[in-house]
Amino acid sequence: MAVRSQFAPFKPALYVLALVTLALAAQLPTKSLSAQSSPRGTVRTDTLWAAALGTRKAVTVYLPPSYTTATAKRFPVLYYLHGLWGNERNWVDNGALATTLDSLMAAGAPEAIVVMPDGDDSWYTTWASLPDLPGCQRDSARAEPAANYCVPWPHYDDYLAVDVVDFIDQRYRTMAVRARRAIAGLSMGGYGAVTLALAYPERFVAAASHSGVLSTRLMPSDQPESARRANALPDFQRAAANLWTSQRRAFGADSISWWARDPLVMADRFAARVARGEVAWPALYLDVGVDDTWLRHNRDFAARLRSLRAPMAYRELSGGHTWTYWRTNSAFSLSSLLRVVTAP
Repeated sequence: MAVRSQFAPFKPALYVLALVTLALAAQLPTKSLSAQSSPRGTVRTDTLWAAALGTRKAVTVYLPPSYTTATAKRFPVLYYLHGLWGNERNWVDNGALATTLDSLMAAGAPEAIVVMPDGDDSWYTTWASLPDLPGCQRDSARAEPAANYCVPWPHYDDYLAVDVVDFIDQRYRTMAVRARRAIAGLSMGGYGAVTLALAYPERFVAAASHSGVLSTRLMPSDQPESARRANALPDFQRAAANLWTSQRRAFGADSISWWARDPLVMADRFAARVARGEVAWPALYLDVGVDDTWLRHNRDFAARLRSLRAPMAYRELSGGHTWTYWRTNSAFSLSSLLRVVTAP
C-alpha cells in the first residue's frame, strides 16, 4: 500500500491562504506587502561557533509576531537553505520570505521560527576531501570574509543538523523535538534539505525542495537509456554541467563518493531502513518550474520516491530557476511544512 503524503492535498483553507499570498507577492512590492501584515515578525542575525567547520558562521532568524509577547510560548522551527553562491540573507532579501510569513500568519497560519543559515557553496555535505584552505583564502572573491567562507573542516551536514539546530534550540524558545522541526531549500539548498532529512531522520520530520538538484548522476537527455546515470569521472562532469566545479569539490572524483551523495541512492538506502522498522519517512514536498534547467532531475527523483512509496507531494509550476519563481511559490512549502510541524 502506498504511503499517503502529509502534504497532499492541502487543507482547503490553507490552499486558499497560499494562493492569496502568492497573488499579493506577485503584484505588490515587498515594502507594500509588509505594511499590510500586522503585527509583523522580527528578522535578526546571530553568529555561532560551528565546531563541525572550525569557524564562526552567521544565521538569519525570523521570529514570529507573538514571540516577544507570548513569553511562555514555544514554537516549531523551519530551516530554509540558500542555493549555490548564496548566503544566509538570500531568502529574506531576494525571496521576501519574512513578508510571505507575515502574510500567512496574519491570515491565520500557525506561527513558527524560521532559520536561514550560511551554507557557503557546500552542498550541505561533508566534503570528500579537505579544501585548499590557503588557496581559498587567497582567491575568494566573495563579499563574505575568507575567514568565514574558507573553512578548515568542511562537515557541512553536521554543521547544519547539529551545530545550527542545537544553537537555535538553546538560544530561542523552540519545540526541540523532531515532530516540530522541518527543513527546506532552493536549488543546492533543495538538495541539502532532502539529503539532510534522509541523513538525520531523528532531527527533521519533513523536508521541502524548490527547484532542487535532486538527481546528481543523471546524464544529459541526449544519452541512450543504457548510459542514463554517470558512474565514472568523465560522466560525472557531464552530468554536473555548470555545477561541476562546486560539486567536484564537495562530492569528490570517484564513484563511491558520488554514489554516497546521490539523493536517489540515499532514498533507496532509507527505504531499506524503513522496511526494517529503524526509521520513519520524513514528509517530502517537491516543486520545480516547467522551464527549469533541473526539471528532468526533479521528475527522476520524484519517480524514484513514488516507486519507494515515500510520502511525497510533487508539483510542476510555471517559471524557471529564478528568484521570481522561488519568491512566488515559497508560500506552498511554508504552508506545507507549517501543517506538518503543528499537526496534533
